[in-house]
Amino acid sequence: MTEKNNLCPLRHLTSIFGGKWKLPIICILSSDNYLPKRYSVIKRKLGDITNVMLAKSLNELEDAKLVHREQYNEIPPRVEYSLTEQGKETLPFLSQAAQWAIDDLKRRKVNIFCGECVIID
Repeated sequence: MTEKNNLCPLRHLTSIFGGKWKLPIICILSSDNYLPKRYSVIKRKLGDITNVMLAKSLNELEDAKLVHREQYNEIPPRVEYSLTEQGKETLPFLSQAAQWAIDDLKRRKVNIFCGECVIID
């Protein structure tokens, strides 16, 4: 086991961005000029994600300081999510990774579709 002060950068990266849903969530939150998104909007845009997995992924991104959660004490309660400044700092890196993926998919002659992601625009 590694000590907290002695981490591999790639392991750290995968601990933050790993999983099926975190990168698509960041893409959704980066769209529409970074306007905050409600939980239901994120869920609808992701499609087949469960409530448990969406809540878990959002909590992990919040713990990583990439996503901000704002709760409004209204009836009914309203919660909105947005990228933090640190979250926005990841977008150039993610854009480069997305460009690599686009090039790879083109080499493989696979159709490309991503309806929400500003990173890929």
